[in-house]
Amino acid sequence: MIVGMLTAMPTAALPPTPQATPATRERGDACPGALRLHAADDGALARVRLPGGVLTLGQAAALGRVARRLGDGDLHLTSRGNVQLRGLAAGCGGELAEALDAAGLLPSREHERVRNIVASPLSGLDGEGVRDVRPWLTALDAALCGSDAARGLSGRFLFALDDGRGDVAGLGADVTVRAIRDGAAWLTPGSVRVAVDDAPLAALVAAETFLQAARSHTAHTWRVSELPLPEGELDRLIRDRLTAAGIAHDEGPEPVGSADGPAPGVVGEALSAHVPLGRLSALQWEALTMVADTELRLTPWRGVVVPTVAATAARVSESLERLRAAGLVTDPASPWLRVGACIGRPGCAKAHADVRADVARTLEATGRPALPLYWSGCARRCGHPSGEHVDVLATPEGGYRLSVAPAGGETRTASAADPSRMGAALAAIIS
Repeated sequence: MIVGMLTAMPTAALPPTPQATPATRERGDACPGALRLHAADDGALARVRLPGGVLTLGQAAALGRVARRLGDGDLHLTSRGNVQLRGLAAGCGGELAEALDAAGLLPSREHERVRNIVASPLSGLDGEGVRDVRPWLTALDAALCGSDAARGLSGRFLFALDDGRGDVAGLGADVTVRAIRDGAAWLTPGSVRVAVDDAPLAALVAAETFLQAARSHTAHTWRVSELPLPEGELDRLIRDRLTAAGIAHDEGPEPVGSADGPAPGVVGEALSAHVPLGRLSALQWEALTMVADTELRLTPWRGVVVPTVAATAARVSESLERLRAAGLVTDPASPWLRVGACIGRPGCAKAHADVRADVARTLEATGRPALPLYWSGCARRCGHPSGEHVDVLATPEGGYRLSVAPAGGETRTASAADPSRMGAALAAIIS
């Protein structure tokens, strides 16, 4: 039995956190999709892009059937509101593509990996925000699928459509459109205001301008943050392209303010549920579809929003209880809201630990931490959040190393050789 211990660790002893701007990329983008599967230790993996996280009930049912028939039966939510299917059988690619196509989830096979769009999930449902972004979402997805140039985007390039509340604007997207109160929209990069009706096309123009600029560099460039241009140069190029496309734009104050993702429970005319570690069992998926009237909205915070626009108070209460009984988080005070993890063992050969099992075992000991915790099975830290959080990293020799870099402070680190001592390790680095 491993004896737990806590020791202060010098920062240099930790494997480096991934940098926002890698110096070079030596290969092309191998990001998985619905047609390009990834071989994992637990079988093949498919990533199904769902712009805005929106699924009709028919599409949700189709995804559930595919997961049960071809995969491990579960649906795995990503930090972009997409769905991963894991444990897929070898040679099932054709059957998978046919099923997704029949459900309307493959509007363009040439663009299926680049349809990465997050959108404010409560838009139009809670009275917050400046405008409903659903028209933007529909228009941008159609424009993206209709652009020959957009096929060159990497599977990691991200669009964000923010209804003005500032939730998805803080997710580090490559192109963000945010509604502002004077009836316009703010475009980043470009740092300009455009008319509301021009916003989706302006977002596409920004992405195509990035592609054109990236082609002038020999290294593979997947994200805007990796583009080696002088400060302000990409903004200038985008403004020139907007003018050439006939899209009027002007300068103005950049919108400020931010918001968190939807809290669990009843929110406006919707139910919100958090999915522990983003993994939905077949029974949980069925519970969600049973309480929904028209659609599901998967969130970038590994949650699900169920619109309840026409539901009675009694129906809403009954539906919330059904989700809670299925094991979904409906309590805004739950510690699960502050915990995330990669897939870990046994699904990933590179992982040094079964991080998800360790999360479940230590959740009571850690309680609701002051900062979010993200557990990673190896130094790649797949799926880690971009904001301030405690980095919990499995080590090759066993146990975990923790690190946190508070805003304006120095990085603090600790080690827990026994996961049961995680609560004490957190106390050592969070004040």
